Amino acid sequence: MSHTISQVAKAMQIPASTLRYYDKEGLLPNLSRQASGYRSFSDGDIEMIDVIECLKATGMSINDIKNYADLTKSGDNSLEARRDMFIQQKALVKRQIASLENSMQLLDKKYQYYESAIEAGTETIHFPIQMSLQNRLKFQK
Repeated sequence: MSHTISQVAKAMQIPASTLRYYDKEGLLPNLSRQASGYRSFSDGDIEMIDVIECLKATGMSINDIKNYADLTKSGDNSLEARRDMFIQQKALVKRQIASLENSMQLLDKKYQYYESAIEAGTETIHFPIQMSLQNRLKFQK
């Protein structure tokens, strides 16, 4: 089935200008054109757009996505290379997730800090009792 750029843009909530950019950059290697010159998107093109959007969301560069798109043109000869790209990207996403989980733990900790400080009316409840320098020196003797 064939779709126009406006249909694809609306259905995928992607600006038509972005779809034109993908075409211009060669990210849609199988995109065809009608006799009038208008782009004609197949279901395969739409699937490729989904992959592009996914890879972009994981931080893959346009150049690397183009590399992937170029590999798809090779068909079965590039299956391992394409798989390897996804292995690498999955590893990157796992590291990103771990980093975000660490950030979430810190955010939770600081949230609890402020919740209890607000409840107490002061954040001094979180300050450890500090010994004077003289007291510290006494303990060292």
